[in-house]
Amino acid sequence: MSNNINRREFLGIAAGAAAVTALSACGADPEKASSTLSTTTSVSKEIPTDKMTMRTNPKTKDQVSLLGYGMMRLPTTSNVSARESNDEIDQEQVNKLVDYAIAHGVNLFDTSPAYCKGRSEAALGKALAKYNRDQYFVSTKLSNFAPQQWSFEETKKMYENSKKNIGVDYLDYLLLHAIGGSSAAGDCIATLHARYIDNGILDYMMQEREAGRIRNLGFSFHGDIRAFDYLLSQNDKYHWDFVLIQMNYVDWKWANELNPSNTDAEYLYAETWEKRGIPVFIMEPLLGGRLANLPESPTEMLKKRKPENSIASWSFRWLGSHEGVLSILSGMTYMEHLQDNLRSLAPLEPCTEDDFQFLQRVADEFVKFPLIPCTTCQYCMPCPYGIDIPGAFTHYNKCVNEGSIAVSAMDENFAEARRKFLIGYDRKIERQRQADHCISCGICKPHCPQNINIPQKLSDIADYMDKLKQGTL
Repeated sequence: MSNNINRREFLGIAAGAAAVTALSACGADPEKASSTLSTTTSVSKEIPTDKMTMRTNPKTKDQVSLLGYGMMRLPTTSNVSARESNDEIDQEQVNKLVDYAIAHGVNLFDTSPAYCKGRSEAALGKALAKYNRDQYFVSTKLSNFAPQQWSFEETKKMYENSKKNIGVDYLDYLLLHAIGGSSAAGDCIATLHARYIDNGILDYMMQEREAGRIRNLGFSFHGDIRAFDYLLSQNDKYHWDFVLIQMNYVDWKWANELNPSNTDAEYLYAETWEKRGIPVFIMEPLLGGRLANLPESPTEMLKKRKPENSIASWSFRWLGSHEGVLSILSGMTYMEHLQDNLRSLAPLEPCTEDDFQFLQRVADEFVKFPLIPCTTCQYCMPCPYGIDIPGAFTHYNKCVNEGSIAVSAMDENFAEARRKFLIGYDRKIERQRQADHCISCGICKPHCPQNINIPQKLSDIADYMDKLKQGTL
């Protein structure tokens, strides 16, 4: 089957054939795979210790590193991300990563009470303990997702515990976490009010900012745009110091097309920086690793233009070329992730106008491939029935990236695609954790920042597997 099928054509075909395609059998850890692909070139380029691109915080005048260390995917003793594993965090490796980052100019570290299954803040605190407080900035969040955490007392306790775990008496950056996401109170505005406004916690955080125990107050946005617009409309009251948004060269114009629940980053950036002068932090610079592990055709476009640069570096260069970007937060599990990102931003080579137009063409090519918009954030986990939700979606997306697509048993490559999907799926995911064990309880749905209909996607994958096994596709 030709790989030139466009996105809408594929979705139409896939709907009639369980909306799922086959995948290769390699079954690699997506983070390790991203790392390998993102560093296959420019690996020999020396990383200077004094060339990190810095941005000036317009409020405090602090010099903040353009590369921020996202502490959400810390390594464990089993050499996988603590976002996926309950294994012990490899503190020695975390210390080495933080030391290397600081030695090469990184001074912003972003964490949350929810990251690494509640262990990220303490791990960061241990790694930073030997440094003077003026050598780094810390960012954390009020991650009070569950309704039982919405009281003033519980949220304040979370805030105080964050400072204790990190080992600081003030926070450089504090965010209301993931506004616009889960709507347990009925809708996004009601949830926003219940989590932060009606309980008085936002007023208290403003007092803490006035007292200097919070230096910058902001929010991160996922999901329903009404919550984003509402908080920005209250800027005269709250005086937001920064906002964390999802932005990259694909989401700039294609976020809503890829996922109707998302908003194009072009709008988010315009509303924050361009209209109000509020600087932004960036999350998902690589779309959960997908922009470091592109399908074949956009990969060829990038490699042809700059063979010496990594695939991932293009996204960091593009982001850094926006003046309103204060820092790009990247979750870096392995040293090669950190080194490749340092090569991109120490120093930054800004994109030219021709580069911007070129990357828009790359984005246009990328969206022809109908990927599930999963960023492997793990907020859907743990599944009460043990389903490996991110693993199933990663398996599917890797297939699409590699062009291993079987739509019908009559396809020329059907036998090979069938073999690769079934063997690779079994290698990647334990049998009892595969998609066909999902009972569609829906517990995962409100936790997904991308608003994916998770039970439906898992059902599609399970149905496709069954058709492959029976040869009835």
